[in-house]
Amino acid sequence: MSGRRVVVTGMAGVSPIGASWAEVRDALRSGRSGLRVWPVLEQIEGMRTRLAGPVDEPALPSSAPRKKLRGMGRVSRLATWATARALEDAGLIGDPAISDGRTGLAYGSTSGSPDAMVAFSKAFGVERRVKSVVPMQYVKLMSHTCAANLAQYFEIRGAVLPTTSACTSGSQAIGVGYEQVRFGRQDVMVCGGAEELHEIEVGVFDLMFATSTRNDEPAAASRPFDTDRDGLVVGEGAATLVLEALEHARGRGANILAEVIGYGTNCDGLHLMAPDPAGMEGAMQRALADADLEPGRVDYVCAHATATEAGDIAESTAMRRAYGGGAPVSSLKGHLGHTLGACGALEAWMTIGMLREGWVAPTLNLENIDPRCAELDYVSANPRETPLEIAASNNFAFGGINTSLLFRR
Repeated sequence: MSGRRVVVTGMAGVSPIGASWAEVRDALRSGRSGLRVWPVLEQIEGMRTRLAGPVDEPALPSSAPRKKLRGMGRVSRLATWATARALEDAGLIGDPAISDGRTGLAYGSTSGSPDAMVAFSKAFGVERRVKSVVPMQYVKLMSHTCAANLAQYFEIRGAVLPTTSACTSGSQAIGVGYEQVRFGRQDVMVCGGAEELHEIEVGVFDLMFATSTRNDEPAAASRPFDTDRDGLVVGEGAATLVLEALEHARGRGANILAEVIGYGTNCDGLHLMAPDPAGMEGAMQRALADADLEPGRVDYVCAHATATEAGDIAESTAMRRAYGGGAPVSSLKGHLGHTLGACGALEAWMTIGMLREGWVAPTLNLENIDPRCAELDYVSANPRETPLEIAASNNFAFGGINTSLLFRR
């Protein structure tokens, strides 16, 4: 398919291992985990795991008008902080393109703010009265809360496209934004994903026996592809990428960080929770076809790999079929945990950072590769210095939703 070239001109994020690329780089290279015991979980009767990847919420500017903040839960505030930094990185703060319709927004999260959901549910479902809630609580809990709040905070008047698809929320937002720019619907797209850590989200996975119970070893708990893994660890955070038409970026003298060259998304259409290697492979193949790229041209694959048995095995099989076994592969979830709606955006941000600098982060805690995982070039123990031109970042979600993004240095 023809269309405009799409480049990344700004990016930023906040994660369990840092809120700047310098902090994140140091953690990925040194093997520092962002996971720890989260005391909130100790208060929930029956909760097996005690582990999570929380972040210290950065403060928004004190000059921000209250009316722009009153509809924000924590998930929207994280998204707003990351977006402000990404727009600053892109040199677009104060640019008329933000509010004249040339700029659109695609942003997602697994859900709205869980705290607001609890308040609403308690008022209507338990107390049976409305006096304890205010209308803005609904804005905080609605599924497109990040997209809506970001649009009004930054006064974005182009297309606003919420992507709420659990663990592919962030990656679908980047893919949707790429298509909007590529086919001339917008010159600029602000794209990303966010997640707010809450015991509800941890509890969902705990009920499915999918969480790690290595409670006495938080840093060693998340072990993608490892034979001794016992489940995932839930984290939080947000990341934003600014995508722009190449000619628009050049016209304003923007610093180009990377190019988005391919995107693929599909659905397994088989099971709400069980991953399907064929569906995963299909998304990867779609991205390769979109980029008109041979599989052997991919120099690095940032895997979704959450440290669950079924997911790791299925994804490794799909990668082997789609790319062969030559490209280095690693998962960042040993460092970050599974940040759900934020993971696709956080991992894209970090993948581009490594792509630009020519190195690959290892999968933290990968000591013994599960023999049931397909034969791949798994990067473990230490960072690998290697020339990189093209990298893939893949994500998969409940409902069988699959995404694959391709970036070029």
